[in-house]
Amino acid sequence: MKHLCAALSSILLAAVLITPQLSYAGAQQNKMKTCNAEADAKGFSGEGKGDQRKAFMKECLSAKPAKAAAGTSQQSKMTTCNKDAKAKNLAGDERKKFMKECLSN
Repeated sequence: MKHLCAALSSILLAAVLITPQLSYAGAQQNKMKTCNAEADAKGFSGEGKGDQRKAFMKECLSAKPAKAAAGTSQQSKMTTCNKDAKAKNLAGDERKKFMKECLSN
């Protein structure tokens, strides 16, 4: 019984220590997705755009979350534009064009 309690305590402690690392990894993945989508929307993809895209991604990924007014943050814009594009069933070049215009407003 004593060994069982010790084993369970060890497992619980490991779970408590690992959980923050997993949420950080998830947050980084979300930030990478958001930055990639923004780079595409700004036209930093395709031939001859490699250096511009690298510079944008570096800046985007290193940016600290800003305290934005309600409804004005870039992320909320991205969410709204994505929903609108999906509602209009846009894909490919039409979606890129729409997103670029939507995010620049």
